[in-house]
Amino acid sequence: MTDGKETMEMEVEVAGESSKSHQMDTSYSSEEKNVMAPGSVSSVTCSLHPLVIMNVSEHWTRERAQEGSVQQVIGALIGKQKGRNIEVMNSFELVFTVIGEDVVIDKDYYNMKEEQFKQVFSDMDFIGWYTTGEAPSMTDIKVHKQICEINESPIMLKLNPYDKNIDHLPVNIYESVIDLVSGEATMLFVPLTYTLATEEAERIGVDHVARMSASEAGESSLVAEHLLAQHSAIKMLYSRVKLVLEYMKAVENGQLPRNHEILREAYSLCHRLPVMQSSRFRQDFYNQCNDVGLMTYLGTLTKGCNDLNQFVNKFNILYDRQGLGRRMRGIFF
Repeated sequence: MTDGKETMEMEVEVAGESSKSHQMDTSYSSEEKNVMAPGSVSSVTCSLHPLVIMNVSEHWTRERAQEGSVQQVIGALIGKQKGRNIEVMNSFELVFTVIGEDVVIDKDYYNMKEEQFKQVFSDMDFIGWYTTGEAPSMTDIKVHKQICEINESPIMLKLNPYDKNIDHLPVNIYESVIDLVSGEATMLFVPLTYTLATEEAERIGVDHVARMSASEAGESSLVAEHLLAQHSAIKMLYSRVKLVLEYMKAVENGQLPRNHEILREAYSLCHRLPVMQSSRFRQDFYNQCNDVGLMTYLGTLTKGCNDLNQFVNKFNILYDRQGLGRRMRGIFF
């Protein structure tokens, strides 16, 4: 009787724990659902460049390979915004710290990266941030509130690396709205529809990446062929050097008889390697570096002169139009 009573008590405890876990799962799912604004339609039109998708994918893949496990990545989106039209053109990574369950963005690092990007892309502005994962969560809301301190109305791009549906891109873009939930102002996400916009350089780059293949039947780009040729040459050099090294170790250990002809060839080969230590090599190397630097400076000066020439031509055309307008007004008066 005692054993039966204990068994019944254990079953009741297990049932209670399962009901608690079920309630927690239900509350968590309801919390995830509450992140999205029901029935809201956005009026923003968004254009997404393939370079951004490639940057986010490369960032996630690199972090996973370096850390050995799946890692969340966060970065900034830059582009142009004209009225309600947003064009996402590029991105860069952001540094963040995880404190408990909260993600804290490093604002000093962002300010430094923004200053650097402004020097190169002066016509682009910060328009949002990106991350990886499935559906938006409360963690994304907390990070989005930090991003709102930089931009009043940022957008969020989320890439799902594990989406196996080949009919659409695993990328979703959201904007935030403030809605009343249970009488309180709450930040919610609204999904945005986007279109892909590419430039000529991006089309060429994406085409090269898409056609890059190491198989015999598949076609490959010029970049892939060049890299494969270098890889084959380095691989062959490594195998030959490894063979010579193993032969020398075997002769030194007495496993193989000494062949003086092979030893002389290996000795002469070793004396060819320190060519980088000679003064002549250094002089030739520095001369080549100076030539490359000079060509780069000449290209920069040529581009600057061309821009200045175009500016002078436009200024002269505008000045002539203004002068003609004044003369015409003088005639009419």
